[in-house]
Amino acid sequence: MIEATYKKGDRVRHPSRPEWGIGLVSKIEVVTHAEKTDLRVWVRFPSVGEKIMLASVAALELIDEQGFSNGIHARPSLTDVDFATGGGWLGSISKKGAEELMTALPGEATDPFCTLRRRLEISTNLYRFDGSPSRLVEWSIAQSGLDDPMSRFNRQELEQFYKRWIFNLDAHTLKLLGELRRERATIDQVLASAPPLAVRTVRRLQSSLR
Repeated sequence: MIEATYKKGDRVRHPSRPEWGIGLVSKIEVVTHAEKTDLRVWVRFPSVGEKIMLASVAALELIDEQGFSNGIHARPSLTDVDFATGGGWLGSISKKGAEELMTALPGEATDPFCTLRRRLEISTNLYRFDGSPSRLVEWSIAQSGLDDPMSRFNRQELEQFYKRWIFNLDAHTLKLLGELRRERATIDQVLASAPPLAVRTVRRLQSSLR
C-alpha cells in the first residue's frame, strides 16, 4: 500500500513537462494494477488543461505556497534563484543567476550516470522547442518555472536567452555524437522518434565530425 502523497488542492509540477506550468490537483483515486496499489491523479494545468496520470509514473513535484518545489531532484525555478541569491530581481547577483538558469540545460541531459543513449534521447527531445513563437513561450515556462515568464522578461530577452540555450544544446549534442560516433545505429534509432529540428541538427553536426 502506498502513502497518499498528494491531496486535493495541492499545487504540483510535472518534472518531465515543466512547460505545462504549475497545476492544481482536483481529484485523487486509489487504483490497483498488477497487484500493486497506485494513485490516479487529476491535475489541471494552466497551459494544457486537465491531465490524468499515475502518481508512480508522473512523480509530480509538490509546490509550496511560495512557489518552491519540494521535489528531491527538482530543477530550481526562477523564484528559487531569486530567493537563494538575495537582493531581489533588481540585484546584479540575482540577475546573473536568472540568466544562468534560462540558458542552462536540464540535469538529466548531462547526467553522467545516464547512458549515452538516454542522454541523447533527452537532448534530442529538447529540440521540440524550435524557437517558434508558441514554442518560445513553452520553452520559457520550462526554463523559468514560472506560469507567466512575460511578467519577468520581455520577448526580446527571452529570444536572446533562447539563442544562448540552443547554442549550449547544440554544443552538448555535438559532444554526445562524438562519443557515439561508432554507434550509428543507436543514433538512427533515437532520431526515429525525435523532433524534426533534432533530426536536422544532428545530421548537420554529424557532418562536422567527418
